[in-house]
Amino acid sequence: METNFSVDPKLAERLLFEIESDQMGGWYDLPNTYNVDEIKHIKELARKIQSTSKFLVCIGVGGSYLGHRAVIEALSPKSPTKILYAGNSLSTRELNKVIDEIGDDDFSILVISKSGTTIEPALAFDAFKQKLQKKYGEKDSCSRIFVTTDANHGALHDEAIANHYGSLTIPNDIGGRYSVLSTVGLLPLAVANVNIDKLLEGAKFCRDKMLNTGDLGNSMLVRYAFDRYRLYKKDGCDVEVLASFEPSMLYFNEWWKQLFGESEGKNYQGIFPASVVYTTDLHSMGQYMQQGRRNIFETIIEFADNSGANLAAEKATVYAHRLGGIEVLEIKVPSLDELSLGFLFQFFETACALSAKLMGINPFDQPGVEVYKQKMRELL
Repeated sequence: METNFSVDPKLAERLLFEIESDQMGGWYDLPNTYNVDEIKHIKELARKIQSTSKFLVCIGVGGSYLGHRAVIEALSPKSPTKILYAGNSLSTRELNKVIDEIGDDDFSILVISKSGTTIEPALAFDAFKQKLQKKYGEKDSCSRIFVTTDANHGALHDEAIANHYGSLTIPNDIGGRYSVLSTVGLLPLAVANVNIDKLLEGAKFCRDKMLNTGDLGNSMLVRYAFDRYRLYKKDGCDVEVLASFEPSMLYFNEWWKQLFGESEGKNYQGIFPASVVYTTDLHSMGQYMQQGRRNIFETIIEFADNSGANLAAEKATVYAHRLGGIEVLEIKVPSLDELSLGFLFQFFETACALSAKLMGINPFDQPGVEVYKQKMRELL
């Protein structure tokens, strides 16, 4: 799709309408359409888990866990129940670390999977179900199993119905990497004592203010999407480096990389998403950023309430990298809290879908991923 690389409000409005109307666009207006009763149910399940369990093991891979883990790692909320993670790799060593940490303490599990057949979470579910049954018995263990899965079918759905597991539904019009603000992310976040109302409020603010159709030309979100397209098409920048000066944003970076990598990397196109955490990575990657290949641009998330030293380091880094020939895009939010993280989730999800549309790419499928999955099933 050819443009003059400036923001074209009419083009942006048309593409945003396509995104909202897509059969997988249910996340786009989610902060404005969330079911109040479902939020209430999520909070009730969270309180139940907190009252019975020292640990909640969240079993899922990719978009089923990266988003809510990003929030928990960033905010370190205090809760009677600690969130542990499993089913995001096939490493027996990592699985045993979680089992050992639980020891003989009370725990519950939350399986997040649309089908229930993805190999990594399916194997972890079997392991922790056996541990539950050994500790509590087959019948009582069912009250400690919670699932977030498809509303109508699938192996996990059928098992949950048969055994009366506590359950939530994954909306059919929201894909995994866009699902953090849905039931997928909200239950573990509520268990961790994250203020999910504030999280959704931040997302709603982004949705309402950044996508005001009367002012798309001045929207930071729309400008970011068009700037990415310009840098890719006009300047040949095919690597984007996401940076912040907060080490606790590490898992947010991982969520962001999946979002953009899986959404844009198709038809032998797309910007490769990479990430760094400053100032730490200035002592390892700083030299490359300063004088390496110039096929890179940088996006920096700034928290306005950061310490004076961190803000000074950020200004110095932006100055140096621009002097070295890197274009730096800056996204500024007030503070590292639920409101700002909700804003950033909605911001990047929408900008990602809009960027992919500008490239002529479907942001919502992932046909390449299925190739390795099928081959792995054959080998196993």
